[in-house]
Amino acid sequence: MANPKAVFHTSMGNFTAEIFEDKMPVTAGNFLTLARQGYYDGLHFHRVIEDFMIQFGCPYSKDPRSPKCGTGGPPSGNIVDEHPPAHKLSNEPGTLSMANTGRPNSGGSQFFINTAHNDYLDWFTPGPSKHPVFGQIVEGMDVINKIQSMPTDAGDRPRTPIKVDKIEIVEQE
Repeated sequence: MANPKAVFHTSMGNFTAEIFEDKMPVTAGNFLTLARQGYYDGLHFHRVIEDFMIQFGCPYSKDPRSPKCGTGGPPSGNIVDEHPPAHKLSNEPGTLSMANTGRPNSGGSQFFINTAHNDYLDWFTPGPSKHPVFGQIVEGMDVINKIQSMPTDAGDRPRTPIKVDKIEIVEQE
């Protein structure tokens, strides 16, 4: 069976990501569970930095102006860091990567889509920040590029809120 795909229906257009359930079962499974439960529906991109990444998944971003945007996680709590030696997936443009606080096992619902090659964020490179890749954009990179080029405020929050109305999970045969 092929990996599932996640179709993001956003206020700026749709994009689709393959979710690497075969290579990253913990991280991908966490994302898929939350998406299937509707956890992400109605949230906004809360951090956008051109030529770096766009971040999503904070429950406080239902209100795109909330000062708590970027600080929340799922009610189920954090997941363990997943660093499988057989799958060294780099933070390349168009990849989905688990966000965390910088401390071990602090990932949860927030993730980011790389818009540049951020290999220094790879879990298998030296340094303190480790972010495992669990998916790849397969359609709609033009939408990702539109989002990353939106004007932001001093806190990297889009001035015009960018909402994800729904994430649809499509099982592959």
